[in-house]
Amino acid sequence: MAARFIVEADGGSRGNPGPAGYGAVVRDGDTGQIIAEAAEFIGHATNNVAEYKGLIAGLRAARDLDPDASVDVRMDSKLVVEQMSGRWKIKHADMQPLAAEARTVLPRARVTYTWIPRERNKDADRLANEAMDAGRDGRQWEPKPKAAVAAVDEPPLETAAPKAGWAAPADLGTPTTFVLLRHGETPLTPEKRFSGSGGSDPELSDKGRWQAERAAEALAARGSVQAVVASPMLRTRQTAETVAARLGLEVRYEDGLREVDFGAWEGLTFAEVRERYPDDLTAWLGSAKARPTGSGESFTTLTHRAGVARDKILARYAGKTVLVVSHVSPIKTLVRLALGAPPDSMYRMELSAASICAVQYYADGNASVRLLNDTSHLR
Repeated sequence: MAARFIVEADGGSRGNPGPAGYGAVVRDGDTGQIIAEAAEFIGHATNNVAEYKGLIAGLRAARDLDPDASVDVRMDSKLVVEQMSGRWKIKHADMQPLAAEARTVLPRARVTYTWIPRERNKDADRLANEAMDAGRDGRQWEPKPKAAVAAVDEPPLETAAPKAGWAAPADLGTPTTFVLLRHGETPLTPEKRFSGSGGSDPELSDKGRWQAERAAEALAARGSVQAVVASPMLRTRQTAETVAARLGLEVRYEDGLREVDFGAWEGLTFAEVRERYPDDLTAWLGSAKARPTGSGESFTTLTHRAGVARDKILARYAGKTVLVVSHVSPIKTLVRLALGAPPDSMYRMELSAASICAVQYYADGNASVRLLNDTSHLR
């Protein structure tokens, strides 16, 4: 199901024309939580130019989160809202190309425009002023990190999750907990063959279904999972649905959690890839920007995709414990990001079929890895 977003955008100029900047936020259409921000100092410009720039940035941020999303744009600029709604003509030469650009970001049928009073557009206005302040200081606005690694004076981590769930010290506030479950085995898993999102989309094997049942039992015993989100691939759907049925929950699917497309490597073993595509494999192992032969996805691409999915889940389920059913690469990526570790750390993690990891995210942006590759429920 395509997402529904709210984009709030604003722009300002100190002098009109003068030093100008814009700000935009993207909110989850159901929860109202901010899931993306954008701002920029654009130099010498008018208020209206800055407002249009903010609109374009907000629409692009929404498209990057979900290119099929529907968007309700809310701005306190009557001019931009009326012009983009088609009720007022755009006569100014500076506005015409900006309006045309805004219309190309998403299909018109999926974007609506609503005027709101200035006091209801405070977040976008704040970002626009932050951008102008940055320009005044000779720099560009930079977003605050969403999942920075915990500070060195953070209280010690628990050595094991408590029986009631993955609770955290009360003085850190209520975190959002991701219980990361890798799908159960498929026929390709024991043969260690590349199995991404560009291959045959295999189903669980008999052993994989048994693993999903054992994971369901273990998670039901903990009793702390409040929502289930999964990759839409067959093996993750089957795993998630098995657990969700045991927990009495529905499964929400998130495309950003799917496995990497391994291109021509799909279905091959590591040795077979090394024999057939030695140069491509060497490049892939040496750089997160390299892609498997014939694939359009690198680990850098995956990092962006998984980060967007993470932020959407955090916004929707703030303060809750969420079972996230995914694959080796996305789960390792989420763990890596939580640790602030470099991309090559992914090659140093073991992640067994139907294993469980746990990561907690706090409101101040810190993250804490609580569990990694737990397979005790399979013994």
